[in-house]
Amino acid sequence: MPVTLDRREGPYGEVVLRRRDDHFEIIANGTFLMDTSDGRSERLLVDAALRALGGTPAADGAAGGTPDGGRDPGSTGGTGDRPSVLIGGLGVGFSLAHAAADPAWGRIAVVEREQAIVDWHREGPLRALSAAALADPRTVLLHTDLVAYVRDPEVTDAYDALCLDIDNGPDWTVTEGNDGLYSPSGLAACARRLRPGGVLAVWSARPSADFETSLRNAGFSGVRTEEVAVARGVPDVVHLGVRPA
Repeated sequence: MPVTLDRREGPYGEVVLRRRDDHFEIIANGTFLMDTSDGRSERLLVDAALRALGGTPAADGAAGGTPDGGRDPGSTGGTGDRPSVLIGGLGVGFSLAHAAADPAWGRIAVVEREQAIVDWHREGPLRALSAAALADPRTVLLHTDLVAYVRDPEVTDAYDALCLDIDNGPDWTVTEGNDGLYSPSGLAACARRLRPGGVLAVWSARPSADFETSLRNAGFSGVRTEEVAVARGVPDVVHLGVRPA
């Protein structure tokens, strides 16, 4: 039986942290969001984006490498010629920890709007998963709403990759307002946060042909979907698109 470790009421509803055997679970408004039992799809989210930029993830057996030709560090927000990435949101920390473990990435920004989740990583049970990544000098934690952040006309930050793991994906959002991220205006806002040639990678609990169409309609090129193999059931996927140069 799961054991409730913390329960918070916030501006977006109830958020709960539970422990089930050796794993932790995050529940939002009564709906399971994620746990620490696997993490393959969260890591794929980061690695697929780096490959789409022309880089080689450390997980591929190399030490990690930058995209061919590199980038201009003065305009990308990266570190040296390494690409910058925005991860949204923090979740159980798998995507952030995986990015920080790879020297191929430069600046790593992670957006999380739930104060409870930030606290669980800063000083709670999830600290063991993310402490090293949060302490990495490349990492910046932005405590804000991702949808508002990408839409804010006063935000001038631009990234080489956006790795988005919000709710359960484009076709199944739990929290009101998150579906706006996957709307035509939301995708246009994401494109504005990307440099030309930048990659949008979106995690989803199931494949979505409709979302692939939405990406193409929003002007993204090279649209494709990568799946995480599962023994049974519907696989987690990562949808990918490139902002044209």
